[in-house]
Amino acid sequence: MKLRLGILLLSTASVALSQQTLRLSLRRAIEIALAPEGNIRVGIAGEAVKQADARALEVRASLLPNLDGSFNYQDATRNLAAFGIQFPSIPGYRFSTFAGPFAVIDARASITQSVFDFSSIRRYQSARAGAVAARSERENTRHAVTDQVVRAYLTALQADARVETAKANLDLAEALERLADTQKRAGTGTGIEVTRAEVQIANERQRLQIAENERTRARLQLLRVLDLDLETTIELSDKLSYQPLEPISFAQALESAIRTRPDFKAQQERELAARLGYSAEKMERLPSLAAFGDYGSIGPEFGASRATRTVGLSLRVPVFDGGRRDARRAESASQWRVEQARTKDLRRQLELELRVAFDNLRSADLQVKTASGGLALAGKELEQAERRYKAGVTNSIEVTDAQTRLVRARDNRISALFEYNLARLDLGTAIGAVERYLP
Repeated sequence: MKLRLGILLLSTASVALSQQTLRLSLRRAIEIALAPEGNIRVGIAGEAVKQADARALEVRASLLPNLDGSFNYQDATRNLAAFGIQFPSIPGYRFSTFAGPFAVIDARASITQSVFDFSSIRRYQSARAGAVAARSERENTRHAVTDQVVRAYLTALQADARVETAKANLDLAEALERLADTQKRAGTGTGIEVTRAEVQIANERQRLQIAENERTRARLQLLRVLDLDLETTIELSDKLSYQPLEPISFAQALESAIRTRPDFKAQQERELAARLGYSAEKMERLPSLAAFGDYGSIGPEFGASRATRTVGLSLRVPVFDGGRRDARRAESASQWRVEQARTKDLRRQLELELRVAFDNLRSADLQVKTASGGLALAGKELEQAERRYKAGVTNSIEVTDAQTRLVRARDNRISALFEYNLARLDLGTAIGAVERYLP
């Protein structure tokens, strides 16, 4: 009985914990996404950096000493005649050309070291540039994930604002219905005005249902971006707001983007890696020098072994390899030209994104101001229409029309705030400083 009660209490506590509401700010959402267990793209980019570092270490190994140890034991016989060894015969006696069996024990340490190999040096430099590019690409992935999280969060904020607006619009419609019913009871209104108000209530309820459905979808998408359990209940602590930016010129933004954008830095490093790779292929034609040596003990048995050694230099001079080096050099030259073209194209794309972001921000700023002014005027119009209706000067059509315009004005302001904050985000992404331009 006690065991069952304990299991029941644990189950209840687990359910209660899973139903707790996660209060989520924008910055907290970004922290969750960028955590090691957060968005999968960040983890994949981190693994790409590890792979690039491993490739660089692999290439560097050709420039470092290689030390090997070996132990050989053999028991052998030999036919000396097979090697051209013949002994002169003595009358009455013939020397045997069969040797053995005999044993050989050889324990030895060997070392090789590249003295100069310019091709390997260039390959290592190219691999290091590739590792730097991978780090810049990881930073670019973090920026892209931040951009994705902010967009999803702003969409969820917009959905929340539309739900709140839909509820406020429903309250207005219900207030009008009560006013129309009061006017009818007082003999100053008609039944059609009550019906008209009820139709408006039905319309606003439908809009509220649509807004709530959109909010659910937006929150699910946000949870997916954060890689959280889709059953998690979240509460957004931020609101859509208007925060003016400090003035910045296009020239300053362009200079900052060229200097800080991680995708552009990654592309520059890829171009450098391609250039160094091409240089490595060209230097394949140069001689390379390596030192080698070994030291060990060899003999028929351990007690009769003698220490022996070898020390020397090896010079390799490429002469002809069937055109392999020429083909690889042509391929690496083509890869370098491709990366140069990509760098130029990304530079133009960077400038385009900046110009579009500046224009969108200017337009969105004007839209917010226009929408705010329109909302204030729509509110005044509704107040005046309600006063006129209560005074019996006009019918409910004027109030309904004023309510419709107020609903549209509220939606316009929500859309304007959403577009403005997206424009801020786009500018931060284009400059390469997303976190500095967060809403």
